[in-house]
Amino acid sequence: MTITPELIEQHQLTTDEFQKIVSLLGREPSYTELGVFSVMWSEHCSYKSSRIHLKKLPTQGKYVVQGPGENAGIIGIGGGWVAAFKIESHNHPSYIEPFQGAATGVGGILRDIFTMGARPIAVMDSLRFGPLDNPRNRRILDGVVSGIAHYGNCFGVPTVGGECVFEDCYSGNPLVNVFALGVCKENEIFYARASGIGNPVIYVGAKTGRDGIHGASMASAEFTEESKQKRPNVQVGDPFLEKLLLEACIEAMKTGAIVAIQDMGAAGLTSSSCEMGSRGGVGIDLDLDRVPQRESGMTAYEMLLSESQERMLLVAEKGREDEVFQVFRKWALDAVTIGVVTDDGKLRIRHHGAVVAEIPNKALADEAPRYHRPYSAPYRKAPMGPPTHIPASKDLSADLLRLVGSPDLCSKRWIWEQYDYTVRTNTITGPGSDAAVVRVKETGVSIAMSLDGNGRYCYLDPREGAKLAVAECCRNLATAGAVPVAATNNLNFGNPERPEIMAQLVEAIEGIAEACAYFETPITGGNVSLYNETLGEGIYPTPVLGIVGLMKTAIPPPVQFLRVGAHVILLGGLRENHALRFGSTEYAKVILNQLWGLPPQLDMAYEKRVHACIREVLESGLAESAHDLSDGGLGVALAECCTGEIGARIQLNAADRAEFTLFGEAPSRILVSTADPDRIHEIALRFDIESVTIGATMGGRLQIGDETIPWIDVATTDLKQMSENTLPKLLHTA
Repeated sequence: MTITPELIEQHQLTTDEFQKIVSLLGREPSYTELGVFSVMWSEHCSYKSSRIHLKKLPTQGKYVVQGPGENAGIIGIGGGWVAAFKIESHNHPSYIEPFQGAATGVGGILRDIFTMGARPIAVMDSLRFGPLDNPRNRRILDGVVSGIAHYGNCFGVPTVGGECVFEDCYSGNPLVNVFALGVCKENEIFYARASGIGNPVIYVGAKTGRDGIHGASMASAEFTEESKQKRPNVQVGDPFLEKLLLEACIEAMKTGAIVAIQDMGAAGLTSSSCEMGSRGGVGIDLDLDRVPQRESGMTAYEMLLSESQERMLLVAEKGREDEVFQVFRKWALDAVTIGVVTDDGKLRIRHHGAVVAEIPNKALADEAPRYHRPYSAPYRKAPMGPPTHIPASKDLSADLLRLVGSPDLCSKRWIWEQYDYTVRTNTITGPGSDAAVVRVKETGVSIAMSLDGNGRYCYLDPREGAKLAVAECCRNLATAGAVPVAATNNLNFGNPERPEIMAQLVEAIEGIAEACAYFETPITGGNVSLYNETLGEGIYPTPVLGIVGLMKTAIPPPVQFLRVGAHVILLGGLRENHALRFGSTEYAKVILNQLWGLPPQLDMAYEKRVHACIREVLESGLAESAHDLSDGGLGVALAECCTGEIGARIQLNAADRAEFTLFGEAPSRILVSTADPDRIHEIALRFDIESVTIGATMGGRLQIGDETIPWIDVATTDLKQMSENTLPKLLHTA
């Protein structure tokens, strides 16, 4: 086929990129080679707009065993055991086909984990949708949640937590970010680095079909009116087959016959082969006639670009192939030698006896263009200054109920009740907690996990918003009693070719770098998802952080108050909540329907001291309940503590307006109930943080006021009903 300018454009390559391909090959590429370059040089696979900035992230620390560059990051957790974890996005596929898009997102991240030799033990998800008054958004939410539940439940991994947010900007571009974590012994880690000239390259798992062709390219472009017609680009998953694949891979790894292994994710057979070859500095010679196929008449182009699910590529020691084949036959899975490791550093593809592609592995995996795209001031339309008049609340009790019943802040029970979050019996705290905690029975250690991001904050100030996401994750972990040790991130942004959007990305990365360095949580890997735009309208800049912490196996205190008569303490104090920073709050969004100013102000040194303080409080057994403050501020945090049978009577002596005091979202604060407030105040004093006894628990009602005026008086049953019933009603399932 003649390579024309139109064909180059269809493959989302620029003229300059095509000329670089010609230069690397010393000739024009064939049609098949053009397709291979197009997926490997796509934004999704090459990170060509972000790679130079990602180098700013801290990646090393005392717990880090494997940083960025492999299928997942790995940290040591003690006793000779390690945890592998990573976050990935499946945004575009989930818009086109919500169920399969989300399901295969789960399948892909699980393969990233067990490719490293680790058995997955936990999944979390960070979701963003448009408002639920739009039937299409309801359909997307229902499909995505069903897809996550289907794959995770069938595979047998607990979905232990996450977050779900609704904003107009996600209507045409939902975000589906999935985090997974697994464990194994340190001497059982596997890497995707091919080696051993003459070693066989073995294809295992499902057969190859035509689903997912150009999926990576689709994920590297804006949505248009034609995007809805791209269902063939969305993969179809089979979680039961993936469960078999997991068990077969783990068993085959134990034979000692496997040299390297990689899953076939984005760009399928192409990426798995050239990346293994490039990492190992060797060549890979493949014969596509041997590839198991479920459809007839597939071309080399289709086989190389297919993203059919549940497939792996591995390199075995020559002469030990039968050991591998026996394992996969036992699990009723295909296992076929389709190639060999060579010494020339090239990916060589044969089909029907002819060489149809011959490309240096490094040209595909490492030599994609790296753009230093221009960037200006980050994009924002929201005014910087607050309105001249912020109306006083007419009914703070009604405001609190509206906030508790808003889509962002309401209980997500409707979502997580569809997930099996206790399978494998390792879950200590699951959905609805500040942090998810799973135990590793063999070590006496538990792993705490938190996902967090706030697009509204990052829209107003990408750098500060990103830092706040890191701080929030670390605070969630500390509130469970864990020490944050490492992080993964998913960077969801619009079109990087627009300087104002590129500025958002750069500022957010630099904010994450600064905060992760300060909180000693190096980034061990992650994902960049760009071009999240539909018809020219981009999403909020939405970096999502997944941070992992370690703790001795124990049950963290609950969020809810447990008994009448406990003292309620606000660690961190009331903090100042200025009008300039009030426009970023949920109160401004839900009650005022406005957005302005800046996100809350973070003092990282103070924040870190609050973390250390709450850990000591928990280690001393002083906290009957603990809950960090975040979206919705103190008022919503108190309401969440009162969704059981127990309420509280709270008195606040604040200089700010009641709305600012109740619903300002200043960070670095944690609510604790206790029988021994004096000891907690002593600990807080040693850490040089404020701690204020603001009231006591009582039965049945939440009452909040200052010295003279009652502000809020609501029944705990009303708070619970408003929180629990909102989502089902919005989805018309109640």
